[in-house]
This record gives sequence, structure tokens and C-alpha cells, in this order.
Amino acid sequence: MASIASVRRKLQAVNALIADPGATEHERANAKTLKGRLERQLKEAGVPSGDWTDTAFVLGRWANKMWKSSTPAAPKSDWTDHAHRLGKALRRGFRNWSSQ
Repeated sequence: MASIASVRRKLQAVNALIADPGATEHERANAKTLKGRLERQLKEAGVPSGDWTDTAFVLGRWANKMWKSSTPAAPKSDWTDHAHRLGKALRRGFRNWSSQ
């Protein structure tokens, strides 16, 4: 089977031929049957229709990946957190003691 992109390009060209006012009735009839075959090929391949919902799905999948960090999350409390709090308490105590 041809690639999905090539089938979609062929389908677009066939639609242009159907809409062409200069095309004969026989050309339009052939184009309509070819359009049916191409659409059936896409449906059998299980390919999405190519409308805005596909774009929304890809955008949602991209947003999900963005929310998931590549690095693991830091633990809730670390020894540095305790050291930081201890340093703040000592600093406040020293300032209070030195101001008196």
C-alpha cells in the first residue's frame, strides 16, 4: 500500500478534478469512483480522517509530555531543608541578640 501522505495527496487531486468546471462528465464519474477507492484505502488502514481532531490529539499528547518532567521529583524534605530552617532560626536569634 502507498504511504498515507501520498493517498491523501491523490485524494486532494481527485477532489480538485471533481470540482473543476472544465472536466467532462466521464472524468468526473471516474474521479468519483477513484475517490471512493482512496477513501476506502484510508479507512482500511485505520488512519484518522486528518481533520482538526487529529491536531487536537497531537497537541494534547505534547502537553502531557511537557507536564511530565524528565528528572525525578525532589523528595518532600531533605537535609538541606532542615539546614536552611536552622540557619534562618540562628540568624534571627543572632540579630535579636545583637540588637539588644
